[in-house]
Amino acid sequence: MLTQSNIYCIFALVLEIMDTLLIKSQKKNQTVIIEFTRNLTDKILLNNKITFIKGTRRVGKTTLLLQYVRLKLPIEEKKVYISLDDIYFLSNNLYELVEKFEKENDKFLLLDEVYKYPSWSGELKLMYNDFPGLKIVTTSSSSLKIYQSETNLNRRAVTYILNELSLREFIYFETKQIFPVLSLEKILSEHEHLALKIMTNIILVFEFKKFPQYSSYPFFIDDMDFYHDKLMQILNLVLETDRPTIEKMDFEYIAKLKKLLFAVASSTPFTPNISKLSKKTEISRNSLTKVLFYLYKVLLVKLLNKTNKGNSSSIKPDKKFINNPHLQFAMDKNNTNTRVVRENIFVNQLNGLHKIHGDKKGYFLVNEKSIFEIAEKNISKYQINNIPNNYIVKDDYEYGVNNIIPLWFFGFLY
Repeated sequence: MLTQSNIYCIFALVLEIMDTLLIKSQKKNQTVIIEFTRNLTDKILLNNKITFIKGTRRVGKTTLLLQYVRLKLPIEEKKVYISLDDIYFLSNNLYELVEKFEKENDKFLLLDEVYKYPSWSGELKLMYNDFPGLKIVTTSSSSLKIYQSETNLNRRAVTYILNELSLREFIYFETKQIFPVLSLEKILSEHEHLALKIMTNIILVFEFKKFPQYSSYPFFIDDMDFYHDKLMQILNLVLETDRPTIEKMDFEYIAKLKKLLFAVASSTPFTPNISKLSKKTEISRNSLTKVLFYLYKVLLVKLLNKTNKGNSSSIKPDKKFINNPHLQFAMDKNNTNTRVVRENIFVNQLNGLHKIHGDKKGYFLVNEKSIFEIAEKNISKYQINNIPNNYIVKDDYEYGVNNIIPLWFFGFLY
């Protein structure tokens, strides 16, 4: 039987655990490095009630969130950073914890690793409705389960995607040199002048040669020898541990998904032959476009279509890529098509910043006005010479001229 003394002791213990949780969060916040920040840090708006920062595992979401707390939130405003993978939440309720913070006039709530808290979606809805003065910023993985739950909050939340490292960010981690972000418009109009300025500080072609294989995720700086192995571990975690809920996915079906990803990694980015892919992966034709679309939503593949087609789970894509060239190297080291790598770099670096359409002719339409053909160094005949607003993107070029632009430039967009 609980006595008043026992109840008091339990209550005091709960408060002590909560204080410990906050102390850990504050220490983590104070130790984050702020000398260099990802470009997305400057784009997250403060006026959204619920904000998702979404990205693949290990892409740097936690670091970005902590930097956001230190650099972007007003000093005078109260804020609480909480990591939901803390053991505190094994036996305690997030909503009740937030209710206490809200009563103390805390305005900003920052929830890290939200996907590790089982009832996060429902409790976020309650917080949205019950605490009108509270602003919530969360990080979430790109698992299929998160995608499905997130759609239930899409009228309440704004989502930002943290992409893999850009070439500009990769150069910082390699050399500690910070170069400014360049807009696409500036690259197209001033690339000749800009190249001369950038090349005075760095041998860029040398860094760019390493970029396709070892640069997507910040952890490359710790152990480059096992970088590709870690990429494959991330892939397995998304497909196996995160346990997608859009289909009944046993291990046999997950094996089929892996076959599909390997097929995408090892093929050209032309229009997918659905019949061949279906036979190769043992996924039915009716399911294949749906599966490709969900893999696209969780950032494992990129799908491009012509301008008149849109993008949904029922539409066959006109071009397909594995999510980034680094994952492509990890999955298919011995059969990496250099043309696919070039095009993948271009799409990867523009992804999320500009509208990209592509088709089987082999070129890209960006923002529905500029045409880009991705070509190797020694090619001199182009498909798009007679098309207005055309640009030739060249691999292995240090400097461009007129409408010929080095591929590395598009790694400075963020």
